[in-house]
Amino acid sequence: MAFLFVTLLRGSHPLMESWFWLLLPIAALGGWLVAARSAGKAGSCADSMLGSEYIKGLNYLLNEQQDKAIDVFIRMLEVNSDTVETYLALGNLFRKRGEVDRAIRIHQNLVARTNLSNEQRTDALLELGQDYMKAGLFDRAEGLFRELIESNVHLSSVLPLLLDIYQQEKDWGNAIAIAEQMGFVGEQSARAVIAQFYCELAENARARVKIDEALRLLDKASEYNPHCARASLIRGQIARQKGDYQAALTAYEQVVGRDIELLPEILDDMEECHAALNSTHAMIPYLQKSISQYAGISPVLALAGIISREQGDQQAADYIAGELGKRPSVRGLARFIDLNLSGCSGSARDNLLILKNMTDQLLENKPVYKCNDCGFTGKTLHWQCPGCKHWNSIKPIHGVEGE
Repeated sequence: MAFLFVTLLRGSHPLMESWFWLLLPIAALGGWLVAARSAGKAGSCADSMLGSEYIKGLNYLLNEQQDKAIDVFIRMLEVNSDTVETYLALGNLFRKRGEVDRAIRIHQNLVARTNLSNEQRTDALLELGQDYMKAGLFDRAEGLFRELIESNVHLSSVLPLLLDIYQQEKDWGNAIAIAEQMGFVGEQSARAVIAQFYCELAENARARVKIDEALRLLDKASEYNPHCARASLIRGQIARQKGDYQAALTAYEQVVGRDIELLPEILDDMEECHAALNSTHAMIPYLQKSISQYAGISPVLALAGIISREQGDQQAADYIAGELGKRPSVRGLARFIDLNLSGCSGSARDNLLILKNMTDQLLENKPVYKCNDCGFTGKTLHWQCPGCKHWNSIKPIHGVEGE
C-alpha cells in the first residue's frame, strides 16, 4: 500500500487527487504501525485503529475538514526508512497543489531528522529547495542548491534550478558560472545561452554609458557564440550612438546575415544612418536584395518610403499594390491606403477612411511576435521568452496580419 501511495503521489495518475484522501490515512496508519513494531510495542490491529489521533483524523476527514485531517495524519507519519519516500512524495504533491507552506513544513521536518541516510537527506534538501523556489524564497533555495553542488549530488536537477533562480534575479554573472557547468540549458546549447547572458551584461553597461566595458562583454558573447546576431545588433546601436554610422551599417548588415528574422528590427536604424551619411539612395539595392530573401512586408514598406520621398506618393502606392499580390499584408494595405488618402477627396476619401479605420482596428490588438517553441505572443521583442524561458526563440509573426 505504501508503494502505491508513493507511486500515485509522484506520478500523473488520473485518480491521484481522489485516491489521495483515501490513501493518506492508510499511509499514516501504516507508518504508525511500523514505528510501533520497531519499538516492540505493537498491539492488535483493532487497538491501533482505535488510537485517539487516528480517530480524530478520520473525523476531520469525514466532516470535510481536510486541513485539520492532513495535519493529524502528517503527525502520525513516523519518519523512518520505510516512510521517508512517503514524506517526500506527500510534500511534492502539496507543492504541485500550490500548498507550499505544507510542503516546506514536511520537508523541513525531514531535513531536521538525524536518522536519515545521506541519500535521503539530500533528496529532502532538493525537495525543500524547490519548495522555497515555489514560495519565491530564492535566497534560501540558493543556499540549499549550493550545498548540494558542493556535495556533488543531484547536479542534473540542481544546476538548472539554480540557473533559473539567477535568470529570474537577472544575476547574469552567477548565471554564466552555472551555465558553464552545463552542456545544454534545456534543449539549447549552453554556450549560445551564455552569449545571451553576456549580451544582457553589455546592455546594462551601455545603459550606464560604460561603452568600453560593453564592447568587451560583446567580445565575450561572440567568443561563446560567433553567430550571435544580438551581439552585432548591440554593436550597431553603440556605433550609431557614437556617430560612427558606417560602422553601425556594417554591424546591422551582419545582424541580418546571422538572423534574417531580425531584419524588421534594424531597418529604421539603417535608414537613419544612411540619412546621416547622405547615402539614402544606396539603401535601395540593399532593400531590393532583402525583399528577394525575406518574405515579410517590412523591407517593402521601407523601400516604399524611399520611393514616396523621391518620386511621390502615387508611385509608392503603385509599388506597394504590386507587392501586395505577392505577400498579402494588413500592414501593407494600411500603408497603401495612407498613400492614396493624400490624393483623394469627397466620397472616395470617405471610403478610404472607412477602410483605414478597419485596418487600424485589425492591427491594434494583434501580437507582432511569437515564440517558436511555446507559442507565446506579444507586441514586444523579448530575447528570453516570458513563457518557456528559451532564449532567442521569439520572432516576428508572418502572414496577412503580421510580417
